[in-house]
Amino acid sequence: MPLTLQSPVHSELVIKKSRFIGCVQPVPDRAAAQAVVQALWADHPTATHVCWALLAGGQSAAVDDGEPSGTAGRPMLEVLRRQDLEGVLATVVRYYGGTPLGAGGLVRAYTDTVAQALLGGVKVPIVRLSIHACSAAYAMEGALRRELEARGATLLSVDHDQAVTLRFQVDATRAEAVCRGLDELAHGRLTWLTDLKP
Repeated sequence: MPLTLQSPVHSELVIKKSRFIGCVQPVPDRAAAQAVVQALWADHPTATHVCWALLAGGQSAAVDDGEPSGTAGRPMLEVLRRQDLEGVLATVVRYYGGTPLGAGGLVRAYTDTVAQALLGGVKVPIVRLSIHACSAAYAMEGALRRELEARGATLLSVDHDQAVTLRFQVDATRAEAVCRGLDELAHGRLTWLTDLKP
C-alpha cells in the first residue's frame, strides 16, 4: 500500500554559510505543488533558489531552479523514492552564503536537507476513496444508513425527493463489496447514479 506523510515536516541546515530550509509535505497533485512553491517565493523573496521534487503518480517532477543540472531536484526526488512515498512534495529554499559548494556538495546538501526533514515524519497509508450514490424508497433509508455505517462508509449527503438519495464515500478497495451489500439489502431495488467524482 502506498504511503504518504501525515503532516508537513521541516529541517534547516547551514553549510559553508549557505542556508537550506527544507520541507516535505503531502500534496495531491502538481497544481498544488506549484502553489506551494509560489507561496515559498512570496515568503522568501530574497532566496537564491527554491528547488523542489514531487512524487504524485504521473505528475512527478524534479526542479533545480537555477542550480547546476541534476544537483538539487533529482537528488531530492531520489530521497522520496527510497522512502516509498507517494503524494508528497519536497522543497528546499536556499540562501547562498558566498562560498561555492561544487556539484557534489550541492547534491549532499539537498539530499541531507530532505532526509533530515523526513526523520521527523509519520508515514500513513494512502486511502483512495470513491464516491457513490443510490436512490431508494423512503422505507429503506434507515436500513441503508445502518448498512453504510456498519461497512465503514461515510455518508456525505441525503436528498429527499421522489425517493431518498444517499451519497457516500468509501475506501475504493472495498467499494464493490459495499455496493453489492446495499443491493442485497434492498433486494435489487436501488437505482445507482453514475459519473460521480470526489
